[in-house]
Amino acid sequence: MKPPRNPVVHLELHTSDLARAAEFYAGLCGWRPELIDVPSGTYNALETGTEGVGGGIVECRAGRPLWLPYVQVEDAVRATARAEALGASVLLEPREGPVGWRGVVADAGGGEIAFWQPKRL
Repeated sequence: MKPPRNPVVHLELHTSDLARAAEFYAGLCGWRPELIDVPSGTYNALETGTEGVGGGIVECRAGRPLWLPYVQVEDAVRATARAEALGASVLLEPREGPVGWRGVVADAGGGEIAFWQPKRL
């Protein structure tokens, strides 16, 4: 079977109650949370048990909890431009982080997806 063209590589939950969400998903799915301090706040990395798919829980001022899938792309800027041409709204312009670039778009109905472009060594 041929691998997907743009595979999902990370699932991230945005929530206003990190501790409660981490406890719930650990109990429900057996996902092991690992608390990580990051410059923007607190983050729980999740071991999802699926090879090649990481996970995390971000504590933020979410109006309601939101799962955000990250798909790996060759070029985050180009993927964002293509999404915009197809009618998406850009929520986060692609930006560089320590290990790659990410950007977030929303389709016309409000569904969000993130693009992930890892740095090449």
